[in-house]
Amino acid sequence: MKNDPSAIDLYGLPVEGVQLSNFCGGNLGSETQQCVEVGAIPGAGGAYVLGDSKNPDAGQLRFTEGELDDFALGYIAKRGLTA
Repeated sequence: MKNDPSAIDLYGLPVEGVQLSNFCGGNLGSETQQCVEVGAIPGAGGAYVLGDSKNPDAGQLRFTEGELDDFALGYIAKRGLTA
């Protein structure tokens, strides 16, 4: 059975070994390409870490899969985008 991420202290979980994927846009032709990094937290069963590739020392945000899904759908709707 998957862990219930809503019952886990996401910020108490280690994130060593997280495989980050970059979603990039803006400044595509320069060395300061703007990317949001996201990766599943190992062993957390549906919890994710997000960061900024331009400033990895700025800290990371952590969300459950449901929180990220709600954010993505809300952001798309608010911006009038389609997926």
